[in-house]
Amino acid sequence: MKLRRRAFLAAPFSLVGRAQSVSDDFPGVRRVVAVGDVHGDKDAFAAVLRMAELIDGEDKWIGGRAHLVQIGDVPARGPQTREAFDLLMRLEKEAAGAGGKVHAIIGNHEVGVMSGDLRNVLPAEYEAFRRPDSEERLKLAFEKEFDSLRRAGRLPSSEADLEYLKKSWSERHPPGFVEHREAFSPAGFYGSWIRHNNSVIRINDTIFVHGGISPKYVARTRSDLNRAIRRELADPDRLLPGLGTDPLGPVWYRGLAEENDAGPLESHVKRLLAFHGVQRIVIGHTVTKSAILPRFRGRVVNIDIGLSRFYGRPPACLVLEPDGGFVLHRGTKVTLPGPQPGDLVRYLKAVEAADGQPSPVTQLLLEK
Repeated sequence: MKLRRRAFLAAPFSLVGRAQSVSDDFPGVRRVVAVGDVHGDKDAFAAVLRMAELIDGEDKWIGGRAHLVQIGDVPARGPQTREAFDLLMRLEKEAAGAGGKVHAIIGNHEVGVMSGDLRNVLPAEYEAFRRPDSEERLKLAFEKEFDSLRRAGRLPSSEADLEYLKKSWSERHPPGFVEHREAFSPAGFYGSWIRHNNSVIRINDTIFVHGGISPKYVARTRSDLNRAIRRELADPDRLLPGLGTDPLGPVWYRGLAEENDAGPLESHVKRLLAFHGVQRIVIGHTVTKSAILPRFRGRVVNIDIGLSRFYGRPPACLVLEPDGGFVLHRGTKVTLPGPQPGDLVRYLKAVEAADGQPSPVTQLLLEK
């Protein structure tokens, strides 16, 4: 255990420095690159960063003073969760050294791995944490839980049911499970880093959030939302119930991605942007499976294209610069649409052309 503790203390970041310098407002940034949900696919994530010229072929930061926003959901559904976190954490230091910045937004899957909601965690994600003594540690963990059930009088009475209990527990706790849970605990190597991140930030005239901001939270400041979720992640018992598990909270809300953008929610979007003093909100969480999609006449931009191998979409990211915003789709630069009728169709046709045939964007165009 002493060796493990030294590994935590040698973390490639300073929690003290991060805690003291937490901000959620970043004006005057010349270049912003925003990337959607990673879902355990470090390779796909790195491919997008290279396409955007933020990293080189050795995954080193070359983005200078640019700001990278990763919109959340780094873990779950893919085997490279640990590698993706390691890349983000290293790039955070490298970008800071060059005058840039990495913003890792807290998503619902970050909340999940810290709070014990492991429904979408793959066996390969646990395997990445496996150590030579993993089986022994699992045995001790089972004995502890077994003893707890025994003292509570909750053990099955028959031998067959008891064997089923043991088998079921083993299936749900593969080698590496104990280490995974330690690493994502509030004091763990990854958990301590996650819980010092933000859930909502503003860069220039844009706010970024994983899920969205619902009418329930439209009058809550960014700092208030961020403090509340960080406080919950420091003590996951606060999450039930809590802001981080509320379906209408910023890491879970899907209304901005799913509800009719010509309906009653349009007034909420206008009020939301006015409250934060911005022109647009960028979200992830709800997979488009086609393209980065502007909604509400460009006031909302959903960047969760599903870039991981779980969804199998091509590399794409959003870039915001002083001259305007555009999407890089398969390396092709496509200007964001304006608010006029026909602008969105022209944008989708350009993305369709970048895709080649067949393209899932074709179906979107048929619906316009």
